[in-house]
Amino acid sequence: MSGHLRIRWAIAAKTAPRPLINCNRCGGVKAYRCSWKFRVNANGKRIDVWLIYRCVDCDNSWNFGILERCNRRDIAPELLQALESNDPALARRHAFDVVALRNSVGRVEEFPEVAVHKQMLGDIEENMTALELQLALEMPTSLRLDRLLANELGVSRSRLQALEERRRLIIDPEGAKALRKPAREGTAIRIDLAGEPDREAIISAAGG
Repeated sequence: MSGHLRIRWAIAAKTAPRPLINCNRCGGVKAYRCSWKFRVNANGKRIDVWLIYRCVDCDNSWNFGILERCNRRDIAPELLQALESNDPALARRHAFDVVALRNSVGRVEEFPEVAVHKQMLGDIEENMTALELQLALEMPTSLRLDRLLANELGVSRSRLQALEERRRLIIDPEGAKALRKPAREGTAIRIDLAGEPDREAIISAAGG
């Protein structure tokens, strides 16, 4: 494809996943929200760290283990300072680690909504006929690739499927039913828009 525009999409989830835990106050399984605060407990030279969660209904607390019985000497001073000061970026990193949460409690409620920051890697020129989208994910997301593209490009998922079937939409790395799977870090999507009546509108939407 010639005359293509390269755009980087930096994707960040809006809502942190919520572990589903048996709340001993409510008497049933409830979603717990992140408090964005750490609990640091020092016992001699040993340190334990948890990220505190609260039941959405009764505010009962649950501690998500981050460090267990770690020797203070093995913790970088800047990391310990970040934990003790409830550093927002560090709390976000752990709160959005759905794999670690799932390993800890089993069931996790995920939210597909994301924010997309779009950065053009070249200039828009006249008569451009193709897009190359490069995905960069802050954290894994459950949002399907076809929903992401449909939302951001203003086209239907059935149209995206038709473009893929005609080999005018190519996903790299390619896999079976890639459009229906969650968006992944490092994915590149190439879309040939030659002859499409709304080509300019799609290109404009892709660049934000």
